[in-house]
Amino acid sequence: MFGQGVRMTKVTCDLSISLDGFAAGHGQTEERPFGDDGGDGWGSTLHAWYDDPAEQRYQADRLAETKAFIMGRNMFGPVRGAWDRPWNGWWGDEPPYHGPVFVLTHHPRAPQPMRGGTTFHFVTDGIEAAFERAREVPGDGNISIHGGATTVNQYLAAGLVDELRLRIVPVTLGAGTRLFDGVPGLRLEQVASRAGEAFTHVTYRVVR
Repeated sequence: MFGQGVRMTKVTCDLSISLDGFAAGHGQTEERPFGDDGGDGWGSTLHAWYDDPAEQRYQADRLAETKAFIMGRNMFGPVRGAWDRPWNGWWGDEPPYHGPVFVLTHHPRAPQPMRGGTTFHFVTDGIEAAFERAREVPGDGNISIHGGATTVNQYLAAGLVDELRLRIVPVTLGAGTRLFDGVPGLRLEQVASRAGEAFTHVTYRVVR
């Protein structure tokens, strides 16, 4: 177990979801990083907010105030099992994180430094270990549980998320990876909302 003491940082998560709660469809491949979510390859239905300048600015600001990131193996890439081929993420040589990113995996791998200050660290001993390592990063910025939904659900179930930032897209997927699956009942307080071109951004505080 890990401590529930006073935290010096806010723990956030930031996801795009369909109206029926899915953050990704089935069938992820290198060519279709978001799986079968109604889009075509990189033209993801759930991530059409990339074309919204105001949302891009919002996202850049949130990344800048984050000191450490945690993500699941599937969000890092489509490679499964042992690291049997080169893969350094979807984001090219200079990922947008500019800080440490802790990737949950069952397969050991040496840290992967990238241009711009991002280093991917591969954590094999569970969500608790990744969280403690993120807390140890110097500075008073936030910690982002950056996805995907399965990883976010684990941290929600552990009571470690303070704020949910959801882009709700007017589409239903019917299958895939769903936010809140396996999470005990939560009480959320809506603290902000904004209507975009093809989504609504809603921010919730997790009430304890």
